[in-house]
Amino acid sequence: MVDAVNPVVVESAAALARHLRQGRDRRLAVLEWFAEAGMPVRPGAAAVPEPAIGAVRQALVWALERLVSQRLVALARSAAGAGEEGQDALYAAADRVLGAYRGAAHPALVRAALEAGEDVPVDAEGDLRSMVHLVAAVGLGMQEVGSDALAEAFAAFGMFGLTVEDWSQMLGAAERGEVSPVDWGQLQRHTDLVGQVQQAADEELVRARTVLLGLRGFYGLYLLHGPLLPGTPAQAALRQRIDDLGIFPLLDHVIAINPSPGQFAESLAVCLEPFYDNLYETLMEQLAEAPAIFRIPGDETGVVGFGETWLGTVRELPAPGRAVDGGADDGPGEQSAKKS
Repeated sequence: MVDAVNPVVVESAAALARHLRQGRDRRLAVLEWFAEAGMPVRPGAAAVPEPAIGAVRQALVWALERLVSQRLVALARSAAGAGEEGQDALYAAADRVLGAYRGAAHPALVRAALEAGEDVPVDAEGDLRSMVHLVAAVGLGMQEVGSDALAEAFAAFGMFGLTVEDWSQMLGAAERGEVSPVDWGQLQRHTDLVGQVQQAADEELVRARTVLLGLRGFYGLYLLHGPLLPGTPAQAALRQRIDDLGIFPLLDHVIAINPSPGQFAESLAVCLEPFYDNLYETLMEQLAEAPAIFRIPGDETGVVGFGETWLGTVRELPAPGRAVDGGADDGPGEQSAKKS
């Protein structure tokens, strides 16, 4: 009888058991299992079987409906007919949520501080409170918020290196009819993560997972420049591509290195957008052009020598840099955990 048991059934049961604990909702375990099944298979290890995609979709919807961000979107939509009191409640709630966000400090600043033996910055400078205007635009409409407030909100995101003045000029030109009008309905559709997951095809959910896990790897590599990852031409080229695109703030907002199931669900829903799929393909093309990420030129020991060089660099850090907030031992996972 034992020989007749389907190995996939056994492996599926084992995968679920790894993530299921007493008193824990099964849907959280399904999300972690789905994430694990998308990870690369280690040499000699068996591939993790996929959970039923129907169960994955149900778990995604369940997790998304409980997110603070989605409750905020629901509040924004309800504020449209609630008068001034509803608008005040929306702005107050959005300010509390967005003001608590703490992004990672830029890796270049972290690296410079470590090398100089200075205090290591933990969080990104500034906050995202001005993005409350984007939330308001979802429910109240762009006309109620105004282009100046929206320009401030887009600039707070830090994407593409554009300033408030840059955004004001573009939005103002759209208002005056000098360029194509902005489709604000698209903004409203993109904030409905639950609807996007419900409407996505099965293969789109799997593809979004591929995109998310790939972008997580690129984001992690970019972050590791901070804790003194030895430089290689391939790494420099990858960081330069990300800098040229101006998308580190975007990755920092969307990606978490060690996400909770809720964070994973939110990021996966975001990665259903074609923009992120195209971004993933662009960075994969860069990696294909320069794949020797962990090989120092002239070092014949390859990855082993790379690791030894990194450890040696960390050991030689000035004492103050090591002592601040965990110093060089704080990798990107620690920084990501500080996000709300």
